[in-house]
Amino acid sequence: MEWNAETVRRKQKELLFPNVGTYYEQALALESGKGMFVKDVEGREYLDFFGGILTVSVGHCHPAVTEAAVAQQRKLVHVSTLYPTLPQLELAEKVVELRPMKERAKVFFTNSGTEANETAVALAKEATGRQELVVLRHNYAGRGTLALSTMGNKHYRPRTQSEVPGIRFAHAPYCYRCDFGLKYPDCGMACAKDLKSLIETTTDGEIAAFMAEPILGVGGFITPPKEYFEVAVPIARNAGGLFIADEVQTAWGRTGGKWWGVQQYGVEPDVLTSAKGMANGQPIGLTMAKAPVADKGTFANISTFGASPISMAAAIATLKVIEEEKLLFNSQMMGKALRDGLESLQERFQGIGDVRGMGLMQAIELVKDRGTKEPDPQWTNRLMEATRKRGLLIGKGGLYGNSLRIAPAMVVSKGQIDDALRLLGEALGEALKQ
Repeated sequence: MEWNAETVRRKQKELLFPNVGTYYEQALALESGKGMFVKDVEGREYLDFFGGILTVSVGHCHPAVTEAAVAQQRKLVHVSTLYPTLPQLELAEKVVELRPMKERAKVFFTNSGTEANETAVALAKEATGRQELVVLRHNYAGRGTLALSTMGNKHYRPRTQSEVPGIRFAHAPYCYRCDFGLKYPDCGMACAKDLKSLIETTTDGEIAAFMAEPILGVGGFITPPKEYFEVAVPIARNAGGLFIADEVQTAWGRTGGKWWGVQQYGVEPDVLTSAKGMANGQPIGLTMAKAPVADKGTFANISTFGASPISMAAAIATLKVIEEEKLLFNSQMMGKALRDGLESLQERFQGIGDVRGMGLMQAIELVKDRGTKEPDPQWTNRLMEATRKRGLLIGKGGLYGNSLRIAPAMVVSKGQIDDALRLLGEALGEALKQ
């Protein structure tokens, strides 16, 4: 069989679940990638500014990461968590060294962000002896039963899903669309302070944990004000809850200048989860907890594919690349260049209602009218098609599907930032004319 774009799309419809989401009117079939670029099955190259949902942190097929994975493949592929391996312990030691909490920490490795979050919540319940969990509206925590029950976006909630009990949804720090109709900073952090009322009126007064992303990823890169967690976390702790920082998207330098997104907010988590960019594309999940919390998890715990020697080796190499190539700094500097460019586009195009983000995790929210802030998902779809046509890949998200998520690999150069901004500007001009 001769494989081309049309054959791939036909086979996808024939063989895969119909609800497997893909971008674009005609799904884009990718064949290879190198650095900041990917190539489709027909040989066309694209500048990738979404990186597999913030997963390709140091560029496609980075030689050092690839070589580490291949070398481990030749040596030992699989044993499960029933047997400790040298790559597992080496990675654990490195991650604990980088921990965002002052106390000693311990880790558990799985295969995905979903599993990392499930592990964190189970541990929090066990450690506190409590059941109720507070999450944010617009939240996305993965694909398991618990994750779907904490889903703060109607589009990802199955209609017949049996929900896990004891989950309460707090107002998200979505300043552009404040639930209280207030504006920052005059709002006085009303969304954070409302956590106290939420706990007192919808729980028995004590909770197991407050779980939140430092920046809500699938929610459209909703970026809390700098004081948000300093107000919210003490409220949760006063109710007996642990703070779980969901860093599946924000970790490993993505937010610029620091290893962890939560470090941008001046608070320490009790438990932290991550995945995605940790191993540059290899399947991985991390749950880290302060040692006294981790030691409370006395229930039996294994993962068949967790701590895969190949994923461990890839993650070790990825973290080494981030350090050696000074990518925390590059993420900070290139993030500023990207943000400045997006704000310049906002001045040119009235359809850009909001620009937000941190480091190389930036978003623009598209609206029909800046006054009413009415979302325009159709314009978003036209813009996605226009960027694809020009050889630029970006993401989208948000409750209304009108937020463009722009998150290139942390190896991105200033020239590539400039190219992407130029292409995005051209695409905005085309989409607005339709």
